[in-house]
Amino acid sequence: MKRTNLITFKTDIQKEGAFTFVAIPFSPREVWGAKPRYNVTGTINGFAVRGCLGALKQNYCLRLSATWLGESGINAGDEVSVKLEPEEAQEIKLAADIAKALSQNKSAQALFNALPPSHQKRYVQWIESAKREETRAKRIDEMSSLLEKNKRGK
Repeated sequence: MKRTNLITFKTDIQKEGAFTFVAIPFSPREVWGAKPRYNVTGTINGFAVRGCLGALKQNYCLRLSATWLGESGINAGDEVSVKLEPEEAQEIKLAADIAKALSQNKSAQALFNALPPSHQKRYVQWIESAKREETRAKRIDEMSSLLEKNKRGK
């Protein structure tokens, strides 16, 4: 089965200041559709890599950590073969009361859905750590209010 979202290209590893990265030579928006962020997985010269594409002026790039560079033996200036595809979205399981509150507040729901999974999990864990139902309900209301004000996390 052919993977239609897999993009393969050759490029040089670049370094700018303290950041080492791979410049992305295509528009993820045009290739993979409009998304709030592009989490990707793939390989660089056969070494597994994953991360979130960052903005580099008008283009995108994939930052590479010093640890990853050390383990792979790849250095700035090296020409590499890159294979990337969008990572499957991580599904956050919402309890019925949380899902209902979000469905009743479309602006809060839109921001919640645009949050990285780690931020979504923090909200859910905060709500689910309540010992009393009254506290849980209060936290759900507070989450909706914070999201409506564009607050990314508790």
